[in-house]
Amino acid sequence: MAISSGLPAPCSLLMATLLLLIVQAQSVTRHYNFNVQMANVTRLCGTKSIVTVNGEYPGPTLLAREGDRVVVRVTNRVAHNRGTLWWHAHISWLRATVYGAIIILPKHGVPYPFIAPHKEVPVVFGEWWKADTQAVVRQALRTGGAPNISDAFTINGLHGPLYNCSAKDTFKLKVEPGKTYMLRLINAALNDELFFSVANHRLTVVEVDAVYVKPFTVKTLIISPGQTTNVLLIAKPFHPKANFYMSAAPYSTIRPGTFDNSTVAGILEYQKPGSPSESSFDKDLPLFKPALPRFNDTGFVTNFTSKLRSLATPQYPAAVPRGPPTRHSSRRP
Repeated sequence: MAISSGLPAPCSLLMATLLLLIVQAQSVTRHYNFNVQMANVTRLCGTKSIVTVNGEYPGPTLLAREGDRVVVRVTNRVAHNRGTLWWHAHISWLRATVYGAIIILPKHGVPYPFIAPHKEVPVVFGEWWKADTQAVVRQALRTGGAPNISDAFTINGLHGPLYNCSAKDTFKLKVEPGKTYMLRLINAALNDELFFSVANHRLTVVEVDAVYVKPFTVKTLIISPGQTTNVLLIAKPFHPKANFYMSAAPYSTIRPGTFDNSTVAGILEYQKPGSPSESSFDKDLPLFKPALPRFNDTGFVTNFTSKLRSLATPQYPAAVPRGPPTRHSSRRP
């Protein structure tokens, strides 16, 4: 049942327009430009070059009123910024879902210091709570206890077949026999280091946190929260007539029950010769699972991290001190 205002139609339209203008006048669009650049800063009687925004340290202030629209244009003028990075929210636990990859390719004409991949694929690990993550944080602050552990992990936002109600929400990577693929791994989980492995395949680590490393090949790797790792996966030279789990599970040295000790899985599948790349998944093929380390396998983690070495070539030098500093600051109370 319609309710009439009793005003002629032109007057009603005019009042609606005025109300809209009033609402729009109460909120504005604010524009800011961020130039990320190096600048020399002098402190403690010494000058050094640091990364700044607009050459300022600290950077500029963003001012807005609730309801405003803020547009920030960011221009990165810092050199040597290629590799796999990521962005995420910083307010409370919003970064449980507000995150994504930043992929910076080498300049045109500059090759990778390893075999060029046929395809590059972002693989982003995350954590998922059934409850509102803000409520999880509020409860922890109210009780003084640790936050409730997550209910599941994700690969590219999907839980995969090892969790309830999630078989249809599975990340699948289709590969061609004999091709090389670069997986750009990002651990966006809030709290957990993760083991990662692809059943019956080896992974060659070539980059960590946007820095090239001396390549080394493993069956399983470890990736910390906030860390990125690029690996090369060489598909088998023939169709193996099987599918393979791509699995991730947590590493922790604390007792079970105090962290999410579950496993997330995607599926690596091979494209059949002569079939289109978008052909449907063949669920009748055998499905192999990788053997991940135990959740508290510190020996594995130590062995893996000891293999990490910078590339240290003339094209990609490593500015690592060869000895102790020659100058020491001494302070007396």
